[in-house]
Amino acid sequence: MIEVNENKIAWHENMSVSELLKICKYSFPLIIVKVNGEFVARPEYETHLIADGSNVSVIHLMSGG
Repeated sequence: MIEVNENKIAWHENMSVSELLKICKYSFPLIIVKVNGEFVARPEYETHLIADGSNVSVIHLMSGG
């Protein structure tokens, strides 16, 4: 199991950030992802693997005034 924004999600071997975002249906274009407190750059989403027991934060960026 992993935790995504305080929700338990089933984990499987070789789960990438990109795959997790698809599973959780995150499609907003301006997203920041942190895995165990470490920022993951967008170009690394396909290759950055998430370990079992990880804590993932997905943050939507919004602009406005």
